[in-house]
Amino acid sequence: MSSRTLRSALVAVAAARAAYEVLRARPPAGAGTWTRTNHRGETVTLLAGPAVAIGGIAGALASGMSPRNRTAAALAAAGAATFGGYDDVAGDRASTGFRGHLGALRDGELTTGAVKLAGIGATGLATALVADGSGDAGPADRIINAALVAGSANLVNLFDLRPGRAIKVTALAGGLLAAAPGGAAASSAPIAAAAALLPEDLGEQAMLGDAGANALGALLGVAAATTLRRRDRLAVLSVIVGLTAASEFVSFSRVIERTRPLQWLDMLGRRPAGKASPESADRQPGDAAAGQQQGGQADRTSRPVPVR
Repeated sequence: MSSRTLRSALVAVAAARAAYEVLRARPPAGAGTWTRTNHRGETVTLLAGPAVAIGGIAGALASGMSPRNRTAAALAAAGAATFGGYDDVAGDRASTGFRGHLGALRDGELTTGAVKLAGIGATGLATALVADGSGDAGPADRIINAALVAGSANLVNLFDLRPGRAIKVTALAGGLLAAAPGGAAASSAPIAAAAALLPEDLGEQAMLGDAGANALGALLGVAAATTLRRRDRLAVLSVIVGLTAASEFVSFSRVIERTRPLQWLDMLGRRPAGKASPESADRQPGDAAAGQQQGGQADRTSRPVPVR
């Protein structure tokens, strides 16, 4: 690991921890805005999400990437966190998943989830236009890179249905990207920022929500877009599209629970599972219907409750 990459990771950790403490002390719009009740009946905060995004942005700006790519990473994380945070705070559960939001649009209703989808799509395009990219920088590459950023942001959020799961996915994906030339510099910030809030997430004291999960995914998308060859980027994008489509019909949580190695990894560091309320059980047909656009962890939490 180069000194620049190490510095990026340390900056990301320090910024994420500092942001979390400041946000907890003075939560924007009051603590109740960011408070949820999980399936154990315990209150948790969504403030880990903005804190992780801030840490990821700070780490990216301190990384060894080119100036354009540092700017692109900061733009991707900020945009994804902003639209994700909007859905965290203002969203409801009337419509879920791509099909739900598109169906609402057909009926003349603009959901917060649809706004988030459009916003993150625009963020991906803006990021692709700013970034240096990898290999050719023609229109096709810009489109691929935009899809990588937006698709990654959405996919990490789909995994944010259990304590620590999205952070583990970020660490695994970031570790794979780190093997590519320049990948360590690009992936160190999201990995480190996520790890900084892992204890609170695993301990069910806080959660990433859409703001945090979308930001981490967007940063991973930038790492892929700026370090991989076109062939490899297309392969990664195919996986993202495939998993996103599958989430509309198949529950990721069910698959993980029935696959022993995945279940072991998913439970690593977590509190023993308790009996969930009927509202917190996985909803069918898939995780997109259960959690997408709904605070990232709809089967873990209910909507905001006042802090007393």
